[in-house]
Order: sequence, then structure tokens, then C-alpha cells
Amino acid sequence: MNTQELRKEAHDLDVTVWVGKSGIESVVGELNDQLADRNLVKAKFLRAALGGTTVDEAAADLAERVNADLIETRGKTAVYHR
Repeated sequence: MNTQELRKEAHDLDVTVWVGKSGIESVVGELNDQLADRNLVKAKFLRAALGGTTVDEAAADLAERVNADLIETRGKTAVYHR
């Protein structure tokens, strides 16, 4: 499946991972579990989670930690695929 097809599929997904003031460390396990069960997972970054970084930077960091592909970021939302 190419990136464009994955983006289309992700369009209707609900956010299932919320990254809050506890930061990305606190959601690594949860995102890992969800990626084991599903093709795509959508995560939302709250402003408190960013701590001076951009959504793109935080999303890329999280993707690296769970060994997943970052399909896209839009606003404060990121889509992951494994």
C-alpha cells in the first residue's frame, strides 16, 4: 500500500492515542499495542506535549521510538503505520 492510499484510509480514522503533558514517553507502549492490532493509528498532540518542539518533530520522534512509519501530520494530528 502506498502513502497516498494510506492517507485516504486514515482520513476516516478516529484519534485513539492522545499525547498530553506527560509527553511521548507515556504513550510509546500504547501506540505499540495499537499498531500490533491495526494497520493505521491516529495520534493527537496536545500543546502541553510539545514543550517547544513542533508537531512534526514530536511525531517523528514517536515514530522512531515505536519503529513505525509516519504517514502524515496535519495540524496536531499524526498518522502511523507499521
